[in-house]
Amino acid sequence: MLLTVARIGRAHGLRGEVALDLRTDNPQDRFGIGAELRTEPAARGPLTVVSTRTQQDRWYVTFAQITDRTTAEAMRGTELVVEEDASEEDDAWYPHELAGLRAEHVDGTPLGEIIGLEHLPAHDMLVLRELDGTRTLVPFVKVIVPVVDVAGGRVVLDPPGGLLASDAANLVVSDETVGPADDAVDD
Repeated sequence: MLLTVARIGRAHGLRGEVALDLRTDNPQDRFGIGAELRTEPAARGPLTVVSTRTQQDRWYVTFAQITDRTTAEAMRGTELVVEEDASEEDDAWYPHELAGLRAEHVDGTPLGEIIGLEHLPAHDMLVLRELDGTRTLVPFVKVIVPVVDVAGGRVVLDPPGGLLASDAANLVVSDETVGPADDAVDD
């Protein structure tokens, strides 16, 4: 199975450099000078890394096969992939491993099912289908998702209050709340 380690983003400059949307925790290993990467779609590769640099936590790469801005723009959206066996990531899970896992609260209460993983700029988000069918995005960070047990078929969540749609049923309004904000203002 092929796993995506990055997606080619927008062109940067005139000589074919591209920004990468990373999907790996080891970009230094994956994108070393001379590394050859397969692509999806396959017809766009393979691509050989000529140079890399980072700027404001963003990775920029030049590939031997992309030498101008026009080609770089045409490559936008291309996925850079590796074989699953070649993955050396520790504590890393892929969407196909997470989909279908049961989600439980740290106290054991069932919360729903993980139906996917979305890659957003800040960090990845688990897509949770709560018991009532509501789709909720849960930040995939250790403090909120302390346990991922693929073999056991579950993830354990410790969400802050208000993150889940089901939290609305348990919403407590303070005694200090009188009514709408309009009622508090006398003209």
